[in-house]
Amino acid sequence: MSSWGKYKPNESGKNSWSQEEAFEKLTTFCAYQDRCPWEVRRKLHDKGIKDEPAEQIITELIAEEFVNEERYARAFARGKFRLKKWGRNRIRMELKMREIPESLIRKGLSEIDPEEYYDTLLTQTEKKWESTRESDSFKKKYKVTQYLMSKGFEMDLVKEAVESLQSQ
Repeated sequence: MSSWGKYKPNESGKNSWSQEEAFEKLTTFCAYQDRCPWEVRRKLHDKGIKDEPAEQIITELIAEEFVNEERYARAFARGKFRLKKWGRNRIRMELKMREIPESLIRKGLSEIDPEEYYDTLLTQTEKKWESTRESDSFKKKYKVTQYLMSKGFEMDLVKEAVESLQSQ
């Protein structure tokens, strides 16, 4: 379980919602952008709705297709890869933090085209290589590798990309 709400369990947000008001507001919240149950639970917690009432609202949102974990995982993986240039490892960690099941994480990651993934890795490698001001090539290689690893790219692919850049 994640740690939010753990340190101040009895403290609710600035203004609280009734259950009916919460459902209405959350339909808008979920229609605007795909959400997972974890994000909805967090929003409810912030507004002072916890435990059984919160779970009832989430169940109702799932039943009416406002919340769908598979759709969320697929959209999240596509978006973070295309917009933020995150690698598979980072996306996997973020989805796990949001309590998405492993089977759905795999479905989400399947949305990423392997060729596009490797092209993005090469582009990120070149950009970071050009922007890194380091005279020692070993240190420069280390810094670029660390950067790409922090973005969530796999070590073997990062190594391959850096090597291909050095051989040019």
